[in-house]
Amino acid sequence: MADISLTAGMRQNLYSMQQTNQLMDRTASRLSSGFKVRTALDDPINYFAAEGHRQRAGDLSSRKDEMGEAIQLVKAGNTGIEAVTDLVAAAKSIAQSALSAEDENEIDSLETQFDALLTQITNLAEDSGYKGVNLLSEDDLEVSFDEEGTNKVTLEGFDSSATVGLSVAVASAQWSGGAGTVTTANVNTSITQLDKARTTLRSQAKTMANNLSTITIRQDFTSNMMNTLNDGADNLTLADMNEEGANMLMLQTRQGLGTSSLSMASQAAQSVLRLF
Repeated sequence: MADISLTAGMRQNLYSMQQTNQLMDRTASRLSSGFKVRTALDDPINYFAAEGHRQRAGDLSSRKDEMGEAIQLVKAGNTGIEAVTDLVAAAKSIAQSALSAEDENEIDSLETQFDALLTQITNLAEDSGYKGVNLLSEDDLEVSFDEEGTNKVTLEGFDSSATVGLSVAVASAQWSGGAGTVTTANVNTSITQLDKARTTLRSQAKTMANNLSTITIRQDFTSNMMNTLNDGADNLTLADMNEEGANMLMLQTRQGLGTSSLSMASQAAQSVLRLF
């Protein structure tokens, strides 16, 4: 059976309609998915560039979570320092009371209260950890900022136990040694030790505040960088819905005109039928 022959005009109009249908399918896909580049076949350069942006944003998201946990750790340490500082002040108040104490029972009571506070200082320091890391018990934590882990800061802990880390001797040994009497020099030694402990705590609190500021700034920077990367990926792959909507309207118009043109091109062949 012989092939169907089309006129040149009909063939040209048919080819134009086929192209229009392909463009309509592409535009409909973009309108339904919201993407102009979904696979490497659509646009390999933009596709892989966008994937690189999104992968980096994902890596930074993990780092951002780590920074968030580090911030909570520093806050836990700072809260512990504030509480320990309050206990140190309370211990100093007891030591100052001992300077004017004359009764043996009163002295024994003050020594007991003082030593109990030192125990509470050590216990509180041990309870100041976060997720298994305690900056008040000499634990360190390394916080990475970039996706490769090359830019980082190390949070260094310190020993804030009463007798070892802060070097405050127990009153029962420092003041009277069990003799029931105290000397001004011995009590003042305790007061001096407490003052040094307070200075140490303030210095460590300042270091923590500086680290907290650094980590917070880097966390904000990371959030902004993630937004920039995701925006860049979207610019490379997302479709402009207004543009695609306008394209669809134009293609529908072109399709209608193509149908009419094809009909007009076929009128020459239809006129043959009028001879019969």
